[in-house]
Amino acid sequence: MSRSITRPVLAGLAASLLTVPALPTVAAGFRAAPACATALAPVRPVTATPWPQQRYDPARLAPLATGVGVTVAVVDSGVDRAHPQLAGRVLAGADLLDPGGDGRRDCAGHGTGVASIIAAAPRPGVAFRGLAPGARILPVRVSEQQVVQGRESGRTVSADEFARAIRWAVDHDADVVNLSVVLYADDPEVRAAVRYAVDRNVVLVAAAGNLHDSGDPRPFPAGYDGVLGVGAIGADGGRATFSQTGPHVDLVAPGSEVLTAAPGAGHHRVEGTSYAAPFVAATAALLREYRPELTAAQVAERIIATADPAPGAGHGGGYGAGVLNPYRAVTETSGGRPAGALPVAALADDRADPARLARQTRRAAARDRALLVGAVVGMTALTVALLAVVVPRGARRRWRPAGPA
Repeated sequence: MSRSITRPVLAGLAASLLTVPALPTVAAGFRAAPACATALAPVRPVTATPWPQQRYDPARLAPLATGVGVTVAVVDSGVDRAHPQLAGRVLAGADLLDPGGDGRRDCAGHGTGVASIIAAAPRPGVAFRGLAPGARILPVRVSEQQVVQGRESGRTVSADEFARAIRWAVDHDADVVNLSVVLYADDPEVRAAVRYAVDRNVVLVAAAGNLHDSGDPRPFPAGYDGVLGVGAIGADGGRATFSQTGPHVDLVAPGSEVLTAAPGAGHHRVEGTSYAAPFVAATAALLREYRPELTAAQVAERIIATADPAPGAGHGGGYGAGVLNPYRAVTETSGGRPAGALPVAALADDRADPARLARQTRRAAARDRALLVGAVVGMTALTVALLAVVVPRGARRRWRPAGPA
């Protein structure tokens, strides 16, 4: 019998919606929401550019890459294909909650919001758009949990079903998998599914969890090797108070007061590391288009290496390598910022990160040790080879090593 992950997945899907607005705003001309969605407010256009879009400016990235040809799996509460900014971008996926479904129905709104951060198309009169609007979304529905008046409710899948969702996404040609779910237990089936994806060159991005005030329990899949764990920051660049800290945080991205698409129509503001993860997943999609020769591991390394320094003294486990910078990830060479490239508007300062410098020093020392060991091993092997040739010949010629004088 499989072990239930009702509580752990709830912590990722439901608690990530730390605030669930009763009246989400609706952009002009958008149709009404499906019956399972929250009732919508009177029509109001989205005219003010949300702060994450101000920071990352998807229009500036568009001439370089939009994620065209890249498939991003969203393992979540489903994705509403009817939303005008997602129409035509949502592939038929899988539904592990209701047999026969294709994942393109979302009663919780969580998966639709995540998908919109990645791939929402620009629309006239709507200031919100996704970071990789050319990407295709592959929805895999595993939960419909949400928080209503501070209480969690809704169905979710078992651990092995969650693991099966990851494998299904990989087997159906996902290039990137966004996992805005959290399991607070190391499950062998999920761990094996993560390894399955890593071995097949898929970029995995996961939320780092929202339980900082509860002692930062170790979150999975973010805690597994090969997964980019993402924490959340607010508009001031500081770590969101709920965002968990620890070695599983590889970097941070916007996750507080984030505007996303709502099922059926309109938009609402949400917060949680669930909404920070898709900014990183979208960046991975941009890289997989712009630099198709890179492996999944190289994509992840590049995203981490080009992160901006964390603000002020806020380094360490709460920020990982720093703050996501999609423009730098796409454009920079190994030598640094390309000539003529303008810096992205940054909330962080430009001081060197002591933690990163320490890591670089450790890596350099380890590399030097490896080179030294390699040289010694090489010389030993060469000496053995020479002896294997010289000693037999010396024996045939009655050669003996000189004895003491």
